[in-house]
Amino acid sequence: MCTDPTAGGAGASPDSPVEMCGAGEAFYRWALVRGTARAADAPPCLLSLGLLRPLPAEPDTLVPVPPDTAAALLAHPVERDIRDKERQLHSIRAAFVRAQAAYQRISREADSAVSLILGEDAIGISLEKAAGACSGEVMTARPGGGLGEDLLTEALPRDLELCERGVRLRVLYQHTVRSHGPTLAYIEKISAAGADVRTLAEVFDPISVFDHGTAFIPTVRGHQTAALSIRHPETVRHLANAFDYAWDRAEPVGADTRRWHSPAFGAQTRRAILRLMVEGHTDQAIGSRLGVSTRTVATHIKRAADHLNSSSRAQLGYLLGQSGLLFARKADGQTRET
Repeated sequence: MCTDPTAGGAGASPDSPVEMCGAGEAFYRWALVRGTARAADAPPCLLSLGLLRPLPAEPDTLVPVPPDTAAALLAHPVERDIRDKERQLHSIRAAFVRAQAAYQRISREADSAVSLILGEDAIGISLEKAAGACSGEVMTARPGGGLGEDLLTEALPRDLELCERGVRLRVLYQHTVRSHGPTLAYIEKISAAGADVRTLAEVFDPISVFDHGTAFIPTVRGHQTAALSIRHPETVRHLANAFDYAWDRAEPVGADTRRWHSPAFGAQTRRAILRLMVEGHTDQAIGSRLGVSTRTVATHIKRAADHLNSSSRAQLGYLLGQSGLLFARKADGQTRET
């Protein structure tokens, strides 16, 4: 009998053979000398290890098996399982090879689809290159007041050259440029060359989109002027759609900028100020959003209050809603909020 307490004890899993105990080693040597042994006398460890096997015609009689043969017989199913697992592992890895290649390719494209441009000179060069390669359309949104004369002087030749090449140029400003002489002169020149210019009362995000393929948006890195160059198709499409939405709400402007000084400009600004006041914005927030001074905001609100005999902003908001002054009349007779 196998008397070693460690045989088949803790540490041996049901799928693993037990180690040969001392009694098993002695019995195995005895069986090797005699050539056979009775099955009833064999230690369990020898049977588990396959070192004793019954004769085909006499199941009660055991014969000793060479250790290398017993080990090969015992390891064969394990090795077969390992080969099967290796084939499964290879199949799994092979199935993802093409997917991994596609993922890496798209990741590289996504990384290169957005790049940071630092410094005004580098931004100017990038815009020049994009304009030079453009063949279809340029969309530019320039919020705030009028641009500096140096920027206008730099942009004018580029924009005129675009128009001469037949590129559609759409430029979106805020209403505040209507009182800025240098910007008016610039707009008059590009409008005469074929550019479309519109103005909008409220602030919007600055952007330039070239051929619906490349977009530039300003940003800041530390204290340095910077811009993002974006070439990701879905992102550019989203930015172009945002521009079109603002463009549809903006007021068209002709080449004759003298028309910009008409009373309609003051009326549009006043309606925008009053609408934002009704929505609960402060004078400072309204001025920042429309590009006008806080004093101008307060002046328009006071004039509306005097006109409607209002003694408070709450009453003014109610009276404005009743009067319809917040709505402009379109040429076709329909109304729209401005």
